[in-house]
Amino acid sequence: MSLSFVRISCSSHSFPHSFPSQLPNSRTAHFLLCSYKRRNVYCSSSIQRGVFKVCSFSTFGGGAEFESMSQRSHDEEEDDEQQIRTRAGDEDEVEDDDEEEGCVSSFVFPERWDVLGLGQAMVDFSGTVDEEFLKNLGLEKGTRKLVNHEERGRVLQAMDGCSYKAAAGGSLSNTLVALARLGGRSLRDPAINVAMAGSVASDLLGGFYREKLRRANVQFLSAPIKDATTGTVIVLTTPDAQRTMLAYQGTSSTVNFDTSLASAVSKTNILVVEGYLFELPDTIKAITKACKEARSNGALVAVTASDVTCIERHYDHFWEIVGNYADLIFANADEARALCNFDAKESTVSVTRYLSQFVPLVSVTDGLRGSYIGVKGEAVYIPPSPCVPVDTCGAGDAYASGILYGVLRGVSDLRNIGTIAAKVAATVVAQQGTRLRISDAVKLAESFEFQLDTSVVRSDIGTV
Repeated sequence: MSLSFVRISCSSHSFPHSFPSQLPNSRTAHFLLCSYKRRNVYCSSSIQRGVFKVCSFSTFGGGAEFESMSQRSHDEEEDDEQQIRTRAGDEDEVEDDDEEEGCVSSFVFPERWDVLGLGQAMVDFSGTVDEEFLKNLGLEKGTRKLVNHEERGRVLQAMDGCSYKAAAGGSLSNTLVALARLGGRSLRDPAINVAMAGSVASDLLGGFYREKLRRANVQFLSAPIKDATTGTVIVLTTPDAQRTMLAYQGTSSTVNFDTSLASAVSKTNILVVEGYLFELPDTIKAITKACKEARSNGALVAVTASDVTCIERHYDHFWEIVGNYADLIFANADEARALCNFDAKESTVSVTRYLSQFVPLVSVTDGLRGSYIGVKGEAVYIPPSPCVPVDTCGAGDAYASGILYGVLRGVSDLRNIGTIAAKVAATVVAQQGTRLRISDAVKLAESFEFQLDTSVVRSDIGTV
């Protein structure tokens, strides 16, 4: 199956600092969900400029064996990093790694990537602490702050003896891992090939990050940076479930559009840009070049909104990319309001309709109330999938993976795509942790196959 998007017209306009009551279309790009027919596709995906045909592929070639670990440096931070690395295996991730290890040992790069993510590469390590712990370190509960190397070391030293877990973290990596797991095991469809580009150092944590993604069938394409330090996020959770986050950006604050990134972008079918990148100095230049390269090679461009405060601080930069390049945007209701410069009273359906006048395909989640998919100024309501909530962190990341999975598997019906995304999100919400487990991904993919067989072309636009 393949999904074809036909671009009727495109034109670029500059966005003002704030939205007027009536905006001209930044890019009058209308996409029609065209009829698709069953095909036997055994070659790499083909997306041509003007007519976008998005499908999976199975022919590998032209690639080299993926290196398993980057070279480790022995600088002054090694003790901290080794301590983190020894705690890297929470039970779920260890089980997943063992399960996946055999299928990635001889991986070679495909001719094209189905999805390439461009985002912050940071190692997350989280633990449960009491309020006295925060008080002793002078930390305000429930806040997020940037820390330097010395502050990070001080917190790690204080956590010595505590139980904490490490993971190749980040919102975008959650989405990419879930997508790779959903698209990794099927008798009827080729695997969905997923990669990520970002910035890690040639230190212990950089090697850990690359290896964790590799074991999850997400290939990290960017070469490690020498004489640098991989970024980390320390997540301290108190018994009342409030999270205090300390981010040490390290190399993650540097994203350059070099020949390696240009080559990867030119060989992808969908480029996903993480909104958190807009926080970093000068990254707008690299993002713009990546989006231009993607579009010139016929790829779709997706953007994750990521964070309300990030949007507010970098509003013009967001719209420079969203208005001129984005074919798809992922946001929650608050982020969508921030993008539209609407106040909190505006309904989610109204925001979705409005935003979809400027971006061809819009995905807006609204927690327990469900979600909406917007196209051409209209919105399709997607009810939430039933579950018993355990941990809502990562729900939006999982939802985005479901949207991408539906598009890549050739589902043309918007309601079906949204239903797939809602089921993936509900599965993650019903567990502890932000990553979709392999066993759950396999079950979900099997349950979705009937939709790929029975999906027919029909328009849900105009129904809510």
